[in-house]
Amino acid sequence: MYKLSDKFTSMKPSAVREILKVTSQPGMIAFAGGSPAVSAFPCEEVKKLSAEILEENPVSALVYGVSEGYDPLRKTVKQWLKERENVGTDDDTVIITAGGTQVMDIATRILAGEGDTVICEEPSFIGSLNCFRSHGLKLAGVPIDADGMNIEALERVIKENPSAKFIYTIPNFQNPGGTTLSLEKRKAMYELAKENDLVIVEDNPYGNLRVAGEDVPAIKSFDTEGIVIYAGSFSKILAPGIRVAYAVVPNKMAPSFTIGKQVSDVHTGVLNQMIVSRWFDEYDVNAHIENIRKIYRHKLALMCDSLDKYCPDIEYVRPEGGLFIWAKLPDNVDMLTYVNRLLEKKVAVVPGSAFMTDDTAPCSYVRLNFSTPSDENIVEGVKLMGEVLKTF
Repeated sequence: MYKLSDKFTSMKPSAVREILKVTSQPGMIAFAGGSPAVSAFPCEEVKKLSAEILEENPVSALVYGVSEGYDPLRKTVKQWLKERENVGTDDDTVIITAGGTQVMDIATRILAGEGDTVICEEPSFIGSLNCFRSHGLKLAGVPIDADGMNIEALERVIKENPSAKFIYTIPNFQNPGGTTLSLEKRKAMYELAKENDLVIVEDNPYGNLRVAGEDVPAIKSFDTEGIVIYAGSFSKILAPGIRVAYAVVPNKMAPSFTIGKQVSDVHTGVLNQMIVSRWFDEYDVNAHIENIRKIYRHKLALMCDSLDKYCPDIEYVRPEGGLFIWAKLPDNVDMLTYVNRLLEKKVAVVPGSAFMTDDTAPCSYVRLNFSTPSDENIVEGVKLMGEVLKTF
């Protein structure tokens, strides 16, 4: 009788993916997803670009591609990132990946071995946490404040984990916390990484979704030592189903990163890369980003106003962008019971325990998504959240 790997027999499926199966039920109000608003998808543009590519030279889109990525897109991304975020130098290489999570997978392959430790925010994105677990890594969590990872705690965790290989951070509108790492803390994190021979994996899928406040420079923008891998994605500004993302990798790591990509999937789909490349050539991507920011600014304000009105006992830090609100329940409310009672009312939220390094530890938070539901469902869903709270 065959036996599964010990690493995978002990792993649990993504709570987000599992709860999304429930959201397909008729009448379900889904606060559990993480997809962009459908109204933000440039569907007509993608249809036009796909048709052009397949009409003009279909073979070029259907053959094997280069592992590092479609060269015109790599050049475009390099220029765009430099102009927009001052990310990337001649000492870096842009590599196109199949979604942002693949950057975490490849980075883990090349930076750490089974039994090593990754230092991450607590809470953090479940997709990345499961990626690290699947490679046999230990998770060392660092609590977050309203302005991101607690630096004093980070310093302590580094000392307690001498086998740590890298720090994983989502600095902008953190998933699920919604917080943004301050510039002061970004610089402090970089100095600690440099002093302790650690790499920083900077995951920035939400940075273009800022709806308030001022942009904060990327950690990668002041990386003079070549110790930061920067990950970005087109999932949140174009469409998640296209699965096109990118990594800005120090040149000294790029050959290993490329091998990791080859082992993973050989290359990202060429047609999808060509669509993104032409999207930049034929449309104003920065203007598109400003337009979708208006959508999220409205939806975020609507959910926050609804929470303040119908759930005054729920605590949260109002994010300046992104897709999520990290909501703390009153002390007298059992989180998992609350989540299940909401499901009975056809409201789906994600239990906060899914985002913790130890998902069995007590947790009083739930994650709410405001980008996917309609305006009407946002108001109605939060109203039901308040009604269920009263049952406690």
